Amino acid sequence: MASFVIHPAMRSTVLNLEESRIREVANAGMGRADVLAFWFGESDEVTPLAVRQAAIASLERGETFYAHNLGLPELRQAVACYMSGLHRSVSDDRIAITSGGVNALMLASQALVDAGDEVVVVTPVWPNLVAQPLIMGARLRQVSLKPGEGGAWGLDLQELLEAVNPRTRLLVLNAPNNPTGWTLSAEEQRAILERCRRTGTWILADEVYERLYYELTSRGCAPSFLDIAEPEDRLVVVHSFSKSFLMTGWRLGWLVMPPSMAPHMGKLVEFNTSCASVFTQRAGVAALGMAEEITPRVVAHLRQCRDTLVPLLQAVPGVQVAAARGGMYAFFSLEGRGDSLALAKRLVAEAGLGLAPGNAFGDEGQGWLRWCFASRDTGRLVQGVDRLRNWLGV
Repeated sequence: MASFVIHPAMRSTVLNLEESRIREVANAGMGRADVLAFWFGESDEVTPLAVRQAAIASLERGETFYAHNLGLPELRQAVACYMSGLHRSVSDDRIAITSGGVNALMLASQALVDAGDEVVVVTPVWPNLVAQPLIMGARLRQVSLKPGEGGAWGLDLQELLEAVNPRTRLLVLNAPNNPTGWTLSAEEQRAILERCRRTGTWILADEVYERLYYELTSRGCAPSFLDIAEPEDRLVVVHSFSKSFLMTGWRLGWLVMPPSMAPHMGKLVEFNTSCASVFTQRAGVAALGMAEEITPRVVAHLRQCRDTLVPLLQAVPGVQVAAARGGMYAFFSLEGRGDSLALAKRLVAEAGLGLAPGNAFGDEGQGWLRWCFASRDTGRLVQGVDRLRNWLGV
């Protein structure tokens, strides 16, 4: 009897997607009480009580039914008001509420990218931003950030501008950047926007870390394309409640887009998730109502965490690291330590230290590690560096 192999009847693009190397490391250490875990991009602090209570109250009222595809009107209005306080005025007809920032990014790719389209992505970057256009069948071009003296990563702006041409359908940018902490300046954003206007290229700006920004600014956030763009510019900006409001597990985000795009985005939401859950959206309304109570406290604590961890890492022989201008990560290299994934696995197994491998974010990250410093207790960061030192024998 002949033997044969049954292959999954799936698209080759999906079959060829790489599994998360961050998850691969985490899976090797999950369940071990002796591991200090800093691999995922989330704080270990629970969502504020008032936000949780808003969701509980919604459930107790029996709000367990479908909502509008684009979100509760009161949440869309609250998001528009919040964004208008940070940037140029944003009307609620430009807002779509989504089931997390990841969902918002995927919806944007579905809305803008056809099979065969050229998409330019600035890397290293959170791997979803590369995978999503590939899932849509895009031809991907990468423009790499480069590490400079002291471990700070930067962009060759001219290289990026030259990469964007009339064939480029979409430019994907994440700034402040995960994992490097690199942040676009307002001048760089103007140059990029002008170039994309000339080429007819859409910009997908992942700005979920804009409030986790450590430079002194009058508005308390990183530069945004929303500061300079017109409502009908080819610009989609993605945000999330996850980082600035300590709500990673809630899966709630939003899109800012041209007003003419919103009705069609509602159709895509319908065919993906129908809507975000009502009780989660009620929590979002509560969070935005407390934004200037919650977020500045989060940022101040994260600055303390960064300023605790980075000097300790800089004092470790062979480590190259710079203090991030934005985000919640220290991205550092270990001289002569080779493959990042293998190194991260060894650190879990032999040092009880859980970090994300740099090559999870692109080939540029080979030899680097990402340390999420969003820890309630800065003593855990000190203990983690001690474990790294002991493992290195320095």
